[in-house]
Formats: sequence, structure tokens, C-alpha cells
Amino acid sequence: MRARNILESWGKVLRGHTPMLSIEITRECPLHCPGCYAYGSNHLGGDVTLRELADKRGDELVHGVLDLVDRHKPLQVTLVGGEPMVRHRELSRILIGLADRNIFSMVVTSGVIPIPAEWMRLPRFTLAVSIDGLPENHNVRRAPATYERILEHIAGRRINVHWTITAQMLARTSYLEEYVSFWSARDEVRQIWVSLYSPQRGEESAERLSSSQRAWLAAELPRLRERFPKLLTGRGYAQALLHPPTSPADCTFSRLSKNYSADLRTHVEPCVFGGDPDCSQCGCSASAAAHWISEIPLLGPLKAKHLLHGSMRIGGAIAQLQDIARPAWRERTTTAAAAKPEPLVQISMD
Repeated sequence: MRARNILESWGKVLRGHTPMLSIEITRECPLHCPGCYAYGSNHLGGDVTLRELADKRGDELVHGVLDLVDRHKPLQVTLVGGEPMVRHRELSRILIGLADRNIFSMVVTSGVIPIPAEWMRLPRFTLAVSIDGLPENHNVRRAPATYERILEHIAGRRINVHWTITAQMLARTSYLEEYVSFWSARDEVRQIWVSLYSPQRGEESAERLSSSQRAWLAAELPRLRERFPKLLTGRGYAQALLHPPTSPADCTFSRLSKNYSADLRTHVEPCVFGGDPDCSQCGCSASAAAHWISEIPLLGPLKAKHLLHGSMRIGGAIAQLQDIARPAWRERTTTAAAAKPEPLVQISMD
């Protein structure tokens, strides 16, 4: 995030607004990725799951998203899923609405569905494509969003690659260089963002990294950055991955954002992962970047986070006066699970 954006974020906070808004615009996805947090039983707190929500379509979805935006007045809106491209027609209208409001927007997709070329002409727009490893891993984990399909759908587009590193990818020491070399050479790729697999508390899974693997990555990623400038993993960022925030209350990214699920009412808390994330093992790229920035010293013991947290207290008081205060922890709408959802649409990728 550029310095100008940081200052704008603080200004939003002081006025009681939400700098960042993340919205799961659909519960549908043709992928069945192992370790996907969005479809975990505890992602929305355990009372209801993403697949059980009654999501929206057409005008109801477009107006619902833009109503949330007008309520919270964010600096940036991130649209996720499910697979958000399932709603590509509605997305096109939403993105135009965000551009008209001078809001930064981002769509995070698997690349499984063709990407409209006209999106590339939108101002303040970013397209992030999740590509988790080389074909030997990615094509197994994320089928039908295979390398072949992604390369076809990003042709002539401009994207940021988002790469979540899992433990299985570290069995070969050259793996990281092979991945970064391949995607850095693609003209379509602007930047490569790196996250580490972020488990829930108490989770034991094959994707989860060991402490020694995280330490090795913290040393290796900055070295790769020196050779491949598209890779956004400098030493400060790598250290933030190695020493993540201790809790959601200490996570700058969590505190700066509000997250909604597919019914546009249910909150995803305490961060985009929902459930009960193990913050000691967090590898979220957005959290690491925000944490790194918040630890920058300003004057003596004063750090950027001290100014930010003070601003948030002031903004919180203003928000209460404006009746847009953040809902209480784990607050859930009683109607979220009451409405019987329509059957999921079966999407053919042939």
C-alpha cells in the first residue's frame, strides 16, 4: 500500500469509516480445494456455513453490495467468494459502480472462468488470480482451474498472482525459484503476492508449515525478490510473516477491515479467514503487509500502529454517534440461517 493510501486510510478511520471492505459475493464455487477456509464448518462462527447461506443474484446483489459500500464508505473493496466470477455479469455492474465512487476495487478469482477484457480499462481496479504452486500441485489442488485454463483466461489481461505456499511445496529446494521464474516471465503478471497457509487453531493438516519451514522462507523470499522484482517479499515483509500479530486485536489488517458473507448480512470475523484462526501461524499477505507498515518507527518508541490505534479509537466514537459501529464479536443475524437457500447451481466447466 502506497504512503498516500495509508494517509487516506487514516483519514477514513478518523471519520469513523471502514478503510477496507471484503465481500463474499457468492456461496458457489466449482473448485473443491483442500484446506479452503471459506467452506470450513466454523468459517462463519459455527451457526451457519457459507454453502447454507441464501446468497443473492441480479439487481439484488448489485444494489446490496453498493448499499454496503455507501454505508461504510471504504477506500478499497475486495470481492471474493466462493468463486466471484460465477457472478461476472453482476460484477461488471458493481465494478463500474465502485469506479464511479472513486473506490479501489479488487476481484480475487481462481481464473476458472473467462475474465472480461473491458475490466482492464477500469480505474483503480486490480485482478488477483490465486495460483497455488506449480502444475504438479496446483492442478491437483485447484482443478478445474488448471494452468491451461488460467493461461487461456488471462491472455491479454493484467493480473496480480496470489500464491499461498503450503508445506508440500517445500519438499524441493528449487520449487520457489521455479514458480517465481515462470510467473515473472509472463507479460500478463504485474506482481506476485505471497501468503503462507494459515491454519485454524488446533488444526493439524498436510498444508500447515512447520516453524523451521517458516524461518527458511523468511530468509529465502527476500533473496528471490532481489532477482525477481515482481515478487513482493522484501525483508520487512518476510519478517512480518515470521512474526505475525499475536491476536486479531493486534492485527492491523483485521482492525481496518469489515468482512461480509454471501447474504450481505452475516459478518466474517475476526478477519477474512473467519472461525478461530491461529494467529501465531498466520501467513496472510495483507496482514503481513499491514503489520510490517504498522511496526515502522516514527519518533522514539512511537510506531505507526500507535497513531493508527489512536485514530481508530477516535473513529470508533464517531462511528457510534453515526450509528455505523462495528457489530459485537460473533454477532450474527437471526435471519441468516432462517431463509432456506436455493439449491446450488451446477456449473459445467467443459
